[in-house]
Amino acid sequence: MQTTIAHKIQFRGVGLHSGAAVRLAILPAPADHGIVFVRTDLNGARIPARWDLVTPSQLCTLLDNGAGATVSTVEHVMAALAGTGITNAVIEVNGPEIPILDGSSEPFVRGIVTAGLREQPEAALRAIRILRPVEVQHGQALARLSPADHLEIHFDIDFTDAAIGHQEKRLDMANGSFVLELMDSRTFCRQADVVQMQQNGLALGGTYLNAVVIDGDKVLSPGGLRHSDEAVRHKMLDAMGDLALAGAPILGRYTGHRAGHAMTNKLLRALFAAPDAWEWVEVGDDLYGRLPGAGVVAGARHLAASGIERAVA
Repeated sequence: MQTTIAHKIQFRGVGLHSGAAVRLAILPAPADHGIVFVRTDLNGARIPARWDLVTPSQLCTLLDNGAGATVSTVEHVMAALAGTGITNAVIEVNGPEIPILDGSSEPFVRGIVTAGLREQPEAALRAIRILRPVEVQHGQALARLSPADHLEIHFDIDFTDAAIGHQEKRLDMANGSFVLELMDSRTFCRQADVVQMQQNGLALGGTYLNAVVIDGDKVLSPGGLRHSDEAVRHKMLDAMGDLALAGAPILGRYTGHRAGHAMTNKLLRALFAAPDAWEWVEVGDDLYGRLPGAGVVAGARHLAASGIERAVA
């Protein structure tokens, strides 16, 4: 069945690239609504969270409704919704960028768990089953979807910086793996890149507290890494959020090699351009247990017991 958030939850923060103060709220939505962003500063302009509304942007995922309204850096909140099994929601935001909070999806997940989940048994949930491999490449980067009976993410990255180096991880995303393994992994960047980005009007809201900043073999952010392989975990988190723009859970294996937001969106475009590569399936009890968010909210109330006040207004 489909699901929505049980109660409104609110967040305050700054945009990573704009540096502007942002207020965001996640609200319940009816069945068959999907995830829709609403720009409260633009007379309620609506921007559906869809792969075909993604427009080229540096370093984040940006949605454009084609009528003058955009919203950027949507990947972390989209990953949180997918990872907790929310299929219908309104996301109100009073500016063009989602707040970065701590650079991960954890604050959003904690907020969702606090609000709870409401089942919508009046509407069937459909998933996208991958029938044959679909792959896109650009230079050394590759992204692929191939058949599997649940969502699996396999990612590897390779950086010259000793603090990151080569990292590879594979996860079955069923059974709450997103919450257990990925949600707290933060965005990362090089110290030298921060200066260059800020000179180009980007990362104006970036700090050592909302990103992992590295310099060669050093991690400059206070407290160091949350995981020794936090960088690849965050890339998997981003992929989870970008794949959620498919509009339904995916039953398939995602492989990313040096991939990023643009490659994942290019992969979704290739998938939906190949009708023989996928099919709709109705999610019954047997399939529901294989989805990333199955049972997460009901079984993870302890997540809200500490630290929620740092992000929730």
